[in-house]
Amino acid sequence: MTTADQVNGDVLALAEELLALQFDAEPLSATLLGLPGHDDRLADVSADAEQATRAAAVDIASRADALDERLGGDVTAKVIAQQAGAVVDRIDARMVEYTVTDIFVGPAASLLTFLPMVVLPDADRAAAYLTRLRAVPAHLAQVGARHRAGVAAGRLPVRRLVDSSIAHLDRYLATDLAADPLLAQRPAVEDQAFLDERERVVAEVVRPAFAAYRQLLVDEIAAVGRPDDRPGLCALPDGEAAYAALSRVHTTTDLSPDELHQTGLDIIAGLRAEYAELGQRVFGTADQAEVFHRLTTDPAMRWRDADELLEHARDAIARAEEAAPRWFGRMPAQACRVEPVPAAEAPGAPAAYYMPPSLDGLRAGVYYANTDRAHERDRFLAEVTAFHEAVPGHHFQLALAMELTELPLLRRLADVNAYAEGWGLYTERLAEEMGLYSDDVARFGMLAMDSMRAGRLVVDTGLHAKGWSRERAVSYLRENTPLSLLEIGNEVDRYIAYPGQALSYMVGRLEIQRARAAAEVRLGADFDIRAFHDLVLGGGPLPLKVLGEVVAEWRG
Repeated sequence: MTTADQVNGDVLALAEELLALQFDAEPLSATLLGLPGHDDRLADVSADAEQATRAAAVDIASRADALDERLGGDVTAKVIAQQAGAVVDRIDARMVEYTVTDIFVGPAASLLTFLPMVVLPDADRAAAYLTRLRAVPAHLAQVGARHRAGVAAGRLPVRRLVDSSIAHLDRYLATDLAADPLLAQRPAVEDQAFLDERERVVAEVVRPAFAAYRQLLVDEIAAVGRPDDRPGLCALPDGEAAYAALSRVHTTTDLSPDELHQTGLDIIAGLRAEYAELGQRVFGTADQAEVFHRLTTDPAMRWRDADELLEHARDAIARAEEAAPRWFGRMPAQACRVEPVPAAEAPGAPAAYYMPPSLDGLRAGVYYANTDRAHERDRFLAEVTAFHEAVPGHHFQLALAMELTELPLLRRLADVNAYAEGWGLYTERLAEEMGLYSDDVARFGMLAMDSMRAGRLVVDTGLHAKGWSRERAVSYLRENTPLSLLEIGNEVDRYIAYPGQALSYMVGRLEIQRARAAAEVRLGADFDIRAFHDLVLGGGPLPLKVLGEVVAEWRG
């Protein structure tokens, strides 16, 4: 074996070591991906466990940097270093101490969101599921201990989000046992003994644990929660460092809050001309405020009911699937399913989201559309959201990554938000190039989402770095985006609960657009859009600097 072969082998071994560390820290994520070996456990969120994970990640990052230097530049080594650094940054941000919310990043909400997605294909995994359910009390007790530690250190949650989490738990606990989402999965082999024991565990172990966690929130946490005028990380001890860490995680850059904030302001200003042109065609006015008023108040811009919303989403995705072969050389083997967001989660959930398929093929990729209060939701957002979340957005990107068996598993599964959300946002404009929008009303959705993602740069940094109140954030988005107050309120609460994540969309899209434009200039007539898209999707999720290097070296 040559020295180069040995070093390459060391890189692959290190990638496997990091993946094992990540799955040990987040065992439920391994299960959802269809990877065996972790199906009976929940995360250990104790401070001691986190620090042990952190030390291991620091060591892995150091070794990855050394291997990258020895190889003279290696994509996998660079991905390992960035992903290990992200583990460190997440732990240093101490989110478990102050993150109490009804969306999936909250500790209770995450269990109620993801446990029902676990597939039970055989008796062993059914038994493991029971063991995992029995672990819920200890897990939530650990979470409660971290909340108490956060309170003692002054790292307080936001009162509004605590109240939302309590309301979510109230909805769950009020659900009839027969309709409990933790009992929803049917095992591949019908086993009445399993079904009976699962029902007993949920009734006697799991539900009391959620009730106890809820009571902790009521008795100890809610009263000390931060008010709406101090919702950002900058209100917490070491909040500036925590926000810098989370910004690195989600953007894979070191862009400062001021740089991100100004980028958002500039894009918002640049969209005015597009709104004026489209507004003149649709409403006979170029005045942006009037266009926004029409979009947010005209009953024709709302849905009749949940069925109409879902049907429109399915139609848009089918249209995108038909056009895709002209723009992509490779497409996922499995089609994307469309389902409503589960009722218990829907009031606090985003307008839509995508869950990727499992590696074992037992769970398909699913586009979840939020049908809660459908008659208040914006019709003009339906197509752009479906293109972003499903086809040619996240479904193409994430489902294809699962199929890249020639790459190390870490490369297929790397959690790189700026790449993932940047691609999703890139495809919203790509959909216009592909001729997918059905009319000018749907094109307003494309502009609205541009406004929202640019607004996210302004508002996320405003909240977490500049001390904005929730009211100021809502007011900014009401003035600069044509979204309903319902959508804006949910969005702002999400930014408060999930600092830095909202930055990833526009930062990622701008880099993909920059890389594409440079390739078009460099390659001229040899540039092939299908080959470019296959290149961007064919390397797995990449940190933005690494993606830029890959495209720059591409010869068409």
